Amino acid sequence: MPDAHGFEYTVHGSQVHITHHGRSAVVLRGNRAAEFVARVEREDPQELMARLTGNYKRGNERTARNHPRNQRRRGI
Repeated sequence: MPDAHGFEYTVHGSQVHITHHGRSAVVLRGNRAAEFVARVEREDPQELMARLTGNYKRGNERTARNHPRNQRRRGI
């Protein structure tokens, strides 16, 4: 996975607001917010936030699309 960066989070009561380069990415509530706060202490926070926001698939999409195994999916 490429380096994730630019993520920040703030805790507002029982909610966690995650932003990416200053723009709102996701708001976690309830159990997901509590789990995030617990995991952020022991894991890489940037990678964790990238995975939670879905912003982690970068760089290999074109390579995978051109792989022979995936040619039939493109209708070739």
